[in-house]
Amino acid sequence: MSVVEQARRARDAAEALATATRTVKDAALHAMADALVTRTPEILTANAADLAAGRDAGLSAAVLDRLALDEGRVAAIADALRQMAALPDPVGEVVRGSTLPNGLELRQVRVPFGVVGIVYEGRPNVTVDAAGICLKSGNAALLRGSSSAAHSNAALVAVLRDAVSGAGLPADAVQLLDSSTRDSVKELMRARGLVDVLIPRGGASLIRAVVEESTVPVIETGVGNCHVYVDAAADLGKALAITLNAKTQRLSTCNTAESLLVHRDVADAFLPAVLAAFADAGVTVHGTPEVAAHSDAVVAATEEDFGTEYLSADISVAVVDSLDAAVAHIRRYGTGHTEAIVTDSQRAAREFVARVDSAAVMVNASTRFTDGGEFGFGAEIGISTQKLHARGPMGLPELTSTKYVVTGDGHLR
Repeated sequence: MSVVEQARRARDAAEALATATRTVKDAALHAMADALVTRTPEILTANAADLAAGRDAGLSAAVLDRLALDEGRVAAIADALRQMAALPDPVGEVVRGSTLPNGLELRQVRVPFGVVGIVYEGRPNVTVDAAGICLKSGNAALLRGSSSAAHSNAALVAVLRDAVSGAGLPADAVQLLDSSTRDSVKELMRARGLVDVLIPRGGASLIRAVVEESTVPVIETGVGNCHVYVDAAADLGKALAITLNAKTQRLSTCNTAESLLVHRDVADAFLPAVLAAFADAGVTVHGTPEVAAHSDAVVAATEEDFGTEYLSADISVAVVDSLDAAVAHIRRYGTGHTEAIVTDSQRAAREFVARVDSAAVMVNASTRFTDGGEFGFGAEIGISTQKLHARGPMGLPELTSTKYVVTGDGHLR
């Protein structure tokens, strides 16, 4: 089936979803979650085929980790759907309203986009998260995952479609596009008028291609070259714990720290401890000469290193002379995702927050908290690093637009 035909079916499904009650949508989400758990064995069989193919193709450990499913991960994915069902329905929410001087009643209300296309890499959990968040927000989802997860995605979407249909909603509310060639992505990007918005989720090259080539409106999710800045006024014990968590809690996510900046005043006290901890954790440090002076294990950092989203056991480290220098470094190399400062100075914290131009700024907390679930939004469809419409973790409200409803009593202008 062509992408155009799938998009037309999605538009029909979106019409039904737009008027579905919260009760019906939540029942569908619970049915999806239950079906995932019940049919876990077939999902894991499909995932095993993808993992085997990935190992044969030489995929990195980080990529294989993003691809892998087990009973625990499937159960967690299902739980995310149940948590989403417990969240308020954004559709119909009155954003603002008033009675105009002429007596007209004006309301701005949230409405679904309609058909949402999602292009993403690797992670099969995105298939479920995207389908669920689209359904809850009243949108039909056209999912285009990567070929590396083709078997897993096909199995997941088969389960979800059966559950959605069994709950009384159109199965075409969730559709998977062919991932064997790039043709489906190109068709999706050209389906303006059938697809209302396109969301790319993945590496820099994927996002850039979609943003630059799509005629369908795009919400840009960005790569995460995230920084931790250890200020002169930092509690160094706290800084060590935050830095390690930000880098090592999970290596393959966009909110993982990829760069560490240390104020010169605390460098001699902090660097030996953090470099030893990185070594124990198997993290390779790409550092400046000042950093390398504290450990023979440090690899000389290049200009490219400071601009890299590693998604692996690597981190770039530099010493900076001031908060000004830290902010300048972040503005030069950062991607507008998440930056963190560790400091006991309220002045430094306020200045950092005001000057760093990112979707999320952490004060004395790990970058790993930039996440829809951690923010209480439920499963997210991505983390937007743009400044229009949505920025940061994109929860249910970000998957809606608005319309104005004007009620009169025979009013004429």
